[in-house]
Amino acid sequence: MKRYVVTGGAGFIGSGLVRALLARGDGQVRVIDNLLTGHEKNLDEVRPRIAFDRCDIRDYDAVAAAVSDAEVVFHLAAIPSVPRSIREPVPSHEVNVDGAFNVFRACAEAKVQRVVYAASSSAYGDTEVLPKVETMLPRPKSPYAVQKLLGEYYASVFHSSFGLETVSLRFFNVYGERQDPSSPYSGVLSLFMRALIERRSPIIFGDGEQTRDFTYVEDVIGLCLKASDSSGVGGKMYNAGNGGRFSLNHIWELLQKIEGVSLPPRYAPPREGDVHDSQADTTLAQRDLGHDPQYTLEQGLRRTLAWYRTSC
Repeated sequence: MKRYVVTGGAGFIGSGLVRALLARGDGQVRVIDNLLTGHEKNLDEVRPRIAFDRCDIRDYDAVAAAVSDAEVVFHLAAIPSVPRSIREPVPSHEVNVDGAFNVFRACAEAKVQRVVYAASSSAYGDTEVLPKVETMLPRPKSPYAVQKLLGEYYASVFHSSFGLETVSLRFFNVYGERQDPSSPYSGVLSLFMRALIERRSPIIFGDGEQTRDFTYVEDVIGLCLKASDSSGVGGKMYNAGNGGRFSLNHIWELLQKIEGVSLPPRYAPPREGDVHDSQADTTLAQRDLGHDPQYTLEQGLRRTLAWYRTSC
């Protein structure tokens, strides 16, 4: 039996990954989470089948104990917010940089076979050319973007210097079930979902023409699993997106159409640190990892909306 560890396993991506690992049926799953942004309720129906350590990745000893016998570690724990990293840069840095270092260090000491690291497309910043390719020079615009980029660099260096097998995946605007809409730092689509269900107009920061490569959570989870299994990819970084590009205005129009309502959005000034346009080139992920997204944007939105109707 394999031994998997998921840091941030009570978050919306992490809890989905935990379910996918359990569905494989080939190993034991341990979750590390301090519940700062995650929720134990995300694991309610699988709780008896996993080990859960409520600990903070800033605590090296706790991390080392949790990964001591792990074979594969998925490092998803983070404070995942651009605006929060600007308003609260110190804890954001401590979790996203110091915490990541602790995870890589503990995994190297424990001789973990593979670490899959959740990086961020925010590292690219604003680029003159789309889609964004892994060979582009990073141009981070926020503390969060810098922090996640440093995590990539540490992943690569732990591979080259200490022999730790690492793969970094730059997530592109992941959305889906169990994404928390209750925080002011929540992802835009979770806020859209709640507004739609409550029949009120959402707030869009900027003119709404900024574009994103919205990626359904199940496609990201699938890529995480492939990154944990693929050979010859140690120390490398890949885009984890769908290759699409949709404006916030378009997304809201599509959601209104799906729900059969008319709720014109309200607009507010752009948020500091936000990238205007984002789109992933997935050529390398397809070639090396077998990346094969299964859900169109509308399919992902419909599945997510169905979950929010019954759960929020």
